[in-house]
Amino acid sequence: MKSITFSNGDKMPIIGLGTWKSKPGEVYQAVLWAIEAGYRHIDCAAIYDNEKEVGNALEKAFKEGLVKREELFITSKLWNSNHRLDDVMPALKKTLKDLKLEYLDLYLIHWPVIFKRGVGFAQTREEFYTYGDVPLEQTWEGMEEAKKMGLTKHIGVSNFNIAKLQEVIKTCRMLPEMNQVELHPFLPQNKLVNFCKENGILMTAYSPLGSGDRAASSKKSNEPSLLQNEIVKELAAKHGVSSAQILISYSVHRDIAVIPKSVNQDRIAQNLASLEISLDESDMEKLKNIGIAYRFIDGSFFTGPQSPFKLTDLWEKE
Repeated sequence: MKSITFSNGDKMPIIGLGTWKSKPGEVYQAVLWAIEAGYRHIDCAAIYDNEKEVGNALEKAFKEGLVKREELFITSKLWNSNHRLDDVMPALKKTLKDLKLEYLDLYLIHWPVIFKRGVGFAQTREEFYTYGDVPLEQTWEGMEEAKKMGLTKHIGVSNFNIAKLQEVIKTCRMLPEMNQVELHPFLPQNKLVNFCKENGILMTAYSPLGSGDRAASSKKSNEPSLLQNEIVKELAAKHGVSSAQILISYSVHRDIAVIPKSVNQDRIAQNLASLEISLDESDMEKLKNIGIAYRFIDGSFFTGPQSPFKLTDLWEKE
């Protein structure tokens, strides 16, 4: 399994199983199928509301000798309602309890957006905190504490742009080690990728296939399709693989971890088999010049009229 390597030498398998949108009743089996297929990297988050079921699958896998804990790389994420220093550790401990683990391999701040304690998705102004109320520096201090206590081996962020990363870097004692963002040929994130590389921050690509199974309410009517894109289909035909495998391989060839989600046994195995695809320079050049720029997860659900946050708090200008 190809890996990416942290500064201390720890390795993270470059392809992981994503669990966002995997429904209860499906994710348990998906995790077991993934482990049986050879996955050693599972990506989770408290807000996915399925960590207990993932934990049950991990417990079964360990008990039955499918895999040892130290052979797996498990990521989870701190939700927006737990950014206060006093809330970081309880949130992490709940995730560990749900996942039935003693430690995580990687813990990420899920979004640079802050809700009040107990709020799932903030709707009114009163349900939000501002950066003045809870600066990122405070949240990051909690993440550093978690790492010092050994509850997570590595710490990082998700959905952070360059400005927000710089804000953390300016005051931190421990550098962010990962930034997980939407990334695919329609959104190559070149500026952000270069910044992270220059600052020793690894990257993970989410929604590598375009997140076509997300809620209809969060889609636009004229949304382009990654899987049906002519260049992607042409490369899939050339290599005798699926469009999904080309899109996963795209990140692998950029040394960026990638976490496709599936609850289908065959597709779970196919996604991992993307490791065997060898894209040449002309293939990568075609994907680089695909001619479409599009962000599927646009963050507008956090930046409505009642919110103190703007899209510029989230994204780079590409």
